[in-house]
Amino acid sequence: MEMRSEKAKRRVSSVSKKLTSKKKALLVVSAGKTCKAQDPIILKIGKLVDYTDYFVIMHGESIPQVQAIFEAILAMIAKTKIPLLGIEGEREGRWVVIDWGDVVIHIFYKELRGFYQLEKLWADAPRVKVPETDLV
Repeated sequence: MEMRSEKAKRRVSSVSKKLTSKKKALLVVSAGKTCKAQDPIILKIGKLVDYTDYFVIMHGESIPQVQAIFEAILAMIAKTKIPLLGIEGEREGRWVVIDWGDVVIHIFYKELRGFYQLEKLWADAPRVKVPETDLV
């Protein structure tokens, strides 16, 4: 029994090592879409900053929707077994930031996204094409 358990651990470890930062960002978008996240974008900012590779930005039409998107993304992240570094704003549900190391996720309430305009702030960052089909 112990041997099976050890094999399972190695399998999970190897799966998480195969997830590139780009694949992680795409998985985040797919998880957000399960709760109808609006206008998801992925910005490749690794050449502009030294603390992460990608920003994922999306919004919800209501605070409960923002919280549902957050929970869907957390559930997907938990399945990868790759730990989070931090979470901010989940209680208020107006702007939730999830630090997943090489991917930082911003989930906005619609009006706040328009106010802060992160896409314009990081206009020099290349955008990654978001596929129409979901990955989760």
